[in-house]
Amino acid sequence: MTQPSVWQQRIAGEWHGRPSLFDADGTWCGYEEIRRSSDFADGVTTYRMDGGLVGGGALAGRFRLGAPFSFGVVDSDANRVYTGPDFFGTGQPYGSFVDSHYYGPGWQVDLNTWNQVLPDGDTQVYSSVLYQGWAVVGCFNGVYTRDASKVDALIEAETRRGPVPYILPTKTVGRFAGTCELWGADQKQRGTAEVSLALEPIDLLRTRRHITWSGAGLDRSFTVDARRDGNRLFFEGPDAWGNAIGFGRASFSSLHLADVWKVKGREFSLDAEPGMSAGRRLSVVYELFDGASLDTVLHGVLEWQS
Repeated sequence: MTQPSVWQQRIAGEWHGRPSLFDADGTWCGYEEIRRSSDFADGVTTYRMDGGLVGGGALAGRFRLGAPFSFGVVDSDANRVYTGPDFFGTGQPYGSFVDSHYYGPGWQVDLNTWNQVLPDGDTQVYSSVLYQGWAVVGCFNGVYTRDASKVDALIEAETRRGPVPYILPTKTVGRFAGTCELWGADQKQRGTAEVSLALEPIDLLRTRRHITWSGAGLDRSFTVDARRDGNRLFFEGPDAWGNAIGFGRASFSSLHLADVWKVKGREFSLDAEPGMSAGRRLSVVYELFDGASLDTVLHGVLEWQS
């Protein structure tokens, strides 16, 4: 390959962030000071990660970096193959979002990383759910920038926002809405879709959600009652059932509709602050499955409308 892939061009340069570490129960444990970069030279892509863990509790010994990580990448917009020595696995780009599954020998965990580049081109929403076999052992997530003029402000904001739990408005009727990219499982863009997450609070712990997806052949709407118990959500019909767990501002959901469709999703509150502010922007990724087969990937940013 003489030129880097579209995804590689999208993530070129050095990215700075202060993602938070959570244990398997969603308890905030500390921060990770991280600088990530990848470069393409002479047909070879190398990915580097340098930084250290602040805090970490019982997870500190496992997730502190003893040395900077680096690994080779077989660069492609179809399958990005991570060739070690510090990570082994693959990632599949869907436009400005990549879904990666790989193993890190240094951390001794399997990782499912979702990395979404926002429309400004200089902001990433990043999460890595960490597994021992099929069991979750923790999660890293946060926001990154590669705009050098914004690094200090972002680090300050992530320090405030990192531990904030995912709690959407509980006394205000409104909706998060926006235009999202819609991709097929074949990694070809089908177009865009209008996405609406309308909220009708019932009480401080229960909210009726009205979800609508429309555009590019996707036409779906359903209603589900969401009940919150700490950082866990339970979706209890009438049109869908499932649950979710929050790792700070990121809520990871599994939802089963009334037919063969299933949804695996991440909703990330970009600007939630300590206190009662739920934030006004949600970064969302939804993977839609027809039975056991991935059919559609939907991702974008939703804005609050009261």
